[in-house]
Amino acid sequence: MAKSSSWYMENVCQRRRELAQIKTTFKLPSALPNWPPGGGFAGGTIDLGGLQVSQVTTFKKIWAANEGGPENLGATFYDAVSIPEGFSNLGCYSQSNNLPLFGHVLVGKDVANNPLKPTLKSPVDYSLVWSSVSLNIKKDGDGYIWFPNPPDGYKAVGYVVTSSPEKPSLQKVRCVRSDMTDPVESDEWIWGPSKSLNVDGFNVYSSRPTNRGVGAMGASIGGFVVHNGKGGNTISLACLKNLKGSLVNSMPNLKQIETLIQSYSPVVYFHPNEQYLPSSVNWFFQNGALLYHKGDESNPSPIDHNGSNLPQGGSNDDTYWLDLPKDDSSKQRIKKGDLQDASAYFHVKPMYGGLFTDIAIWLFYPFNGASRAKVEFINISLGKIGEHVGDWEHVTLRISNFNGELNRMFFSQHSWGTWVSASLLEYANGNKPVVYSTLNGHSSFSKPGLVLVGPSGINIGHRDDTAKGGQVMDTGVRAEVVSAEYLGSMVVEPPWLNYVRKWGPKIEYDLDKGLNRVEKVMTGRLKRSFDKFVKSIPREVLGEEGPTGPKVKNSWIRDEMT
Repeated sequence: MAKSSSWYMENVCQRRRELAQIKTTFKLPSALPNWPPGGGFAGGTIDLGGLQVSQVTTFKKIWAANEGGPENLGATFYDAVSIPEGFSNLGCYSQSNNLPLFGHVLVGKDVANNPLKPTLKSPVDYSLVWSSVSLNIKKDGDGYIWFPNPPDGYKAVGYVVTSSPEKPSLQKVRCVRSDMTDPVESDEWIWGPSKSLNVDGFNVYSSRPTNRGVGAMGASIGGFVVHNGKGGNTISLACLKNLKGSLVNSMPNLKQIETLIQSYSPVVYFHPNEQYLPSSVNWFFQNGALLYHKGDESNPSPIDHNGSNLPQGGSNDDTYWLDLPKDDSSKQRIKKGDLQDASAYFHVKPMYGGLFTDIAIWLFYPFNGASRAKVEFINISLGKIGEHVGDWEHVTLRISNFNGELNRMFFSQHSWGTWVSASLLEYANGNKPVVYSTLNGHSSFSKPGLVLVGPSGINIGHRDDTAKGGQVMDTGVRAEVVSAEYLGSMVVEPPWLNYVRKWGPKIEYDLDKGLNRVEKVMTGRLKRSFDKFVKSIPREVLGEEGPTGPKVKNSWIRDEMT
């Protein structure tokens, strides 16, 4: 007998409810290594200067919404459990249901030994920020989000979530002395009741310090912030602040950096049709790269094997640039790079007040190939548009200094990029993340496929194509740590790193002529959309400017994407 439509719909709904629940906890494919001894890296706790913090990754579910948020799968709110003895809860954790459980919150312990001015104090009361009582969505009971009202001279750094309308105990969390806090802001969208991001409604976001970079001392507890309407944060939270002034104690030493590289160095897959592969910088110099000086363009200089004759410091003033050899055979050979000789260059830096180590992995390509566009169902070559000499690309690993675990990874894509949780990465050879390099342009993605770069809402854009070809680079082979400023003179920077001028000449394209050739296949709306697309993409994609080296990029001393 045929099943009824109501039976079918109930099973569909049941399946949807199952998908909208976090049922798995993410763990890296391989166990963490035994870290070499020395310092406070991976020691389990970090002293922020009177406040000792520890990272908790074991949670108990409090409440869940089973729709809304990313992919309309809802989100779950958690309490930290297995808190180390002597430590206090600072706030709850939340994450979207479209991910396996993978996150942390910090717990704190007062080690200042100052009874007149303790680091931590209990809140004096709670204010109800939001509840799900009137919310007509699939949910596991009702949830209540509370703001801990801090005593004078203290700030709350996290919310408390309950499944009942009674106020939490005043002993549930602690507030932090104001001088040990910094401003906090929203980061990635976790949840909102609507199926898409509703900036004017109630939404939950992960949190991050407002001030970020190598010298910034702000440290998020790993909790969340809420927005309710156009007013921004409902009630202002803060994040922690490292008062020690030195971040070295929690950062890895050289031996530990070597182990991190062995453990996490990414594996890069190049497109099957890729012609322009990476090389080492030294190979580029030794095979005929030339240094040009403005005003003396007819007399370029060969470059020493390690770049020791490159101008050092200063600024990118357009007075110097590098280029390929003059003879065509050498030029064509160098354009293709040398994968067997290629090195990956590692920059190690503190982030989030020393709670994390960021390791930026830079690859050098002697040449960047031409761009391609997709216009509806037509694929179009843009001729020489997009070509340039000297292409620098990078990805960044963010590693917890509490235990040495990979937290997430940044994939650089032209002048922007994407952070991806470690729980969503593909891995090869243990805990090595996989990177897919785009055809000709060498941007990085976590998954293979096609991404169109251009205005949203139209099927036109610059093609970023990735696929798993037979040419592969393990960045841990021939790895070079070129900079770790916090270690002082222990890491000597190569001369080429402090060359801040251009690694390629400025390309004088007849851009209008090239685009007019492309536009001949288009009329009306498509032609207008294509023109809008061209104006929207960065000059780097069009290849008009000679690129600068790693140390000139904003991310060298700041957080990625800031």
